[in-house]
Amino acid sequence: MNTPAHIVLNLLCVGRLDAASVIVPTVVGAILPDVPMFVMYFVAKVIWQQPERLIWTKTYHQTGWQNFIDLFNSVPLMLVGLGLCWGMNVQFGVLLFASMLLHIAGDFPLHRDDAHRHFFPLSNWRFYSPVSYWDPRYHGRIVTTLEQLAVILSCGVLFQFYGAIPAKITIGLIGLSYVAYFVYGSLVWR
Repeated sequence: MNTPAHIVLNLLCVGRLDAASVIVPTVVGAILPDVPMFVMYFVAKVIWQQPERLIWTKTYHQTGWQNFIDLFNSVPLMLVGLGLCWGMNVQFGVLLFASMLLHIAGDFPLHRDDAHRHFFPLSNWRFYSPVSYWDPRYHGRIVTTLEQLAVILSCGVLFQFYGAIPAKITIGLIGLSYVAYFVYGSLVWR
């Protein structure tokens, strides 16, 4: 799934309480598993000035980048973090790691050739799903359409659900970032 979709769906599952103490760690946890990929893309695109095709066919698959990305998508590491925070009664950490685990659960069935090692560093196993969230060869158009509908509906529900202005602004910004992502993608990746 795309990052804004993770944010909205995680807010529906974990961050329904209209309070910054719940919304902030839920949003951060929904974003963190994708941060290494954003870093890789920034380095490759802006610093190394690589073309899109090279970024996604070679750079993304380099061992160093894969290790960095998979550390943030590791179920064992997230469970350790969740357990430590739970044991120390750190609500921010519990919500953060729960949100990260939800992100991973959302990604697991939707990655084909770009599958993560969700049990890294204990295992290098990858689940190569027959379904991709983006690749049209593996039902990507259908998944993208369903994701877009889910994000639109979820933003509407959350906008009605939250009463606080900062929470409503957050939902609006997530919706705008989702639109911006697809505009960028249509200009650069097609």
